[in-house]
Amino acid sequence: MIEHDVVIVGGGLAGSRAAVEIARMNPLLKVAVVAKTHPIRSHSVAAQGGMAATLKNVDSEDSWEAHAFDTVKGSDYLADQDAVEILTREAPDVVIDLEHMGVLFSRLPDGRIAQRAFGGHAYRRTCYAADKTGHAILHELVNNLRRYGVTIYDEWYVMRLILEDGQAKGIVMYHIRDGRIEVVRAKAVMFATGGYGRVYNTTSNDYASTGDGLAMTAAVGLPLEDMEFVQFHPTGLYPVGVLISEAVRGEGAYLINSEGERFMQRYAPSRMELAPRDITSRAIVQEIRAGRGIHPDGRAGGPLVHLDVRHLGREKIMSRIPFCWEEAHRLAGIDAVHQPIPVRPTVHYSMGGIPTNTDGQVRSSPEGLVEGFFAAGETACVSVHGANRLGSNSLLECVVYGRRVGAAIARYVENRKLPDVDEQRYRREAEERIQSLLDQAGPYRIAQIRQAYQDCMTEHCGVFRSERVMQEGLEKLRTIRQQAQQIFLDDKGKLWNSELTEALELQSLLIVGEMILYSALSRKESRGAHSREDYPDRDDVNFLKHTLAYYSPAGIELRDMPVTITQFQPQERKY
Repeated sequence: MIEHDVVIVGGGLAGSRAAVEIARMNPLLKVAVVAKTHPIRSHSVAAQGGMAATLKNVDSEDSWEAHAFDTVKGSDYLADQDAVEILTREAPDVVIDLEHMGVLFSRLPDGRIAQRAFGGHAYRRTCYAADKTGHAILHELVNNLRRYGVTIYDEWYVMRLILEDGQAKGIVMYHIRDGRIEVVRAKAVMFATGGYGRVYNTTSNDYASTGDGLAMTAAVGLPLEDMEFVQFHPTGLYPVGVLISEAVRGEGAYLINSEGERFMQRYAPSRMELAPRDITSRAIVQEIRAGRGIHPDGRAGGPLVHLDVRHLGREKIMSRIPFCWEEAHRLAGIDAVHQPIPVRPTVHYSMGGIPTNTDGQVRSSPEGLVEGFFAAGETACVSVHGANRLGSNSLLECVVYGRRVGAAIARYVENRKLPDVDEQRYRREAEERIQSLLDQAGPYRIAQIRQAYQDCMTEHCGVFRSERVMQEGLEKLRTIRQQAQQIFLDDKGKLWNSELTEALELQSLLIVGEMILYSALSRKESRGAHSREDYPDRDDVNFLKHTLAYYSPAGIELRDMPVTITQFQPQERKY
């Protein structure tokens, strides 16, 4: 059995930043990071736009309080304000810390860190590295993992959280390369496994974003929080769905309909293209529904709108948003210097996740905490984003709460002994699970089931929702779940069996999608990214509360948890 003081599942920004903090605080601790890709290939590397912090390098009147208000307003007043205060107060410090680690932020002419405008933010506070910010930060953090001697298990798929008597004791992991199974025991386990974009058929997320950490947490009877709040990014490149960063609109891009009109004037006149993402996504869908969308050949009445940067000029495009130009050119054959970019909303981010307190300790209930189990980043719900995340707050959350949770773990494991774990039992159960997948002889292929499932979620729990449509979706999901028990794998081997990994990921996706749909059906209001056509208004009397969903194969149970309100009382959300 493998032993570590701390095992962190997930090699992206939150997991790497936590590992660095633990090693900084106590270099004697044995810290491990387990990732199903190489850490450098974590989805954090795809984050483009930047991270918000009140450095005041561009707007001197900015403040952490203004950042906190923008975040709470953007969340449609569902964010926990104590967690938001930590996020925004600590933001400048973590940016400077990253700079000292070697992160190459873009600069103002006088050498200070540059800051740009971003959707929903009242001031220019987003620090960036061109439009490759996540890439710049993650590379330095992974270099620091090596510097501090953190053990990295890359290309290991974590199959199970070991939870006994209310205590997390370790994990069971599967080596993708050779099929080996290992049981790892630890004094503390942290999940930083990212989001679940692959629940849907069009997403900005990479192929590894299958909600594994969320599914493993739900499978041991722990709740997931606010799963109904799925963020659709307004500008997914048509038809592939990859992200055209909000940084592009931050630099001055226009959203244009088939009539050549900057249509955001109708929906958010004060913020225009820099309205929050939920508002902008709904606006695009409404334009398309009204027949003012555009076909790929330029005709009216199509499924997309145009994101136009031509007025910015070649020099600004190539210096400020070069990756945007490269993506549009490589994936859609568009030269953004001379042509508008075709876009439509794409699934982007999970506001909900594993419920934690502000030290990252996982909740078992509104009042209870799980011993030895922590989470941070997109997989967690602390909740700093509430019903809608503002752009450039996610990288910030990963770094602020990665650092904070790492420090909490370093304190937690001090003077604790390793737990007792029945290695043979967990190894045997994992081997049986693998073998049962290899032995299945059903009529269905993984890709067929996954496509039907992703299409179902996209059709029945999208930008706009209603009770009838979601009920139909749940019925379809039940059928798909039964079919998923009858998949057939061509590859029966143990060496680099990607089909087997996909079968395990499909099981994760099915759990997560059902919890999203069930939670969305129960919230009979419109708030942030959750937009009900049958309940178009926000209802603070009945629904100013978090949803806790408990999964079991027999069904999902829902409980409420209060929202923490400290400074900002809920009010109408206008832009």
